[in-house]
Amino acid sequence: MSENRLTLNLVEGSVSFSFSPEAAQELKAALDELMQSLKTVAAKTSGSSKPTPQRPIEYRSTGEVFLEIFCNPNIWSTPFAAKVLLTVRDATIRLTTEAELTRVIEDINQYLEQVG
Repeated sequence: MSENRLTLNLVEGSVSFSFSPEAAQELKAALDELMQSLKTVAAKTSGSSKPTPQRPIEYRSTGEVFLEIFCNPNIWSTPFAAKVLLTVRDATIRLTTEAELTRVIEDINQYLEQVG
């Protein structure tokens, strides 16, 4: 049986780890929700009224490795400028860095196509 590995491309380099297709679907749903929040903020920013604050996304997955993705949609002017705080850790290593939201979405979609 082949192991399902997700590769997330970062601003500099990438990180690859074991990740289940089910967890990837949950992450995709959370990222879709984040994109909607970012689009809401961007649309209201172009108007004259103050935008309604959107709830930050905080996604967590525990499996062979722990994955956490956090983003506050209220600080980004557009979905294409947004970055997420990404933490990947296991018993021996912890990586915390920023990643471009659009790149993470592309990586998740590519992973789901490969395992689907």
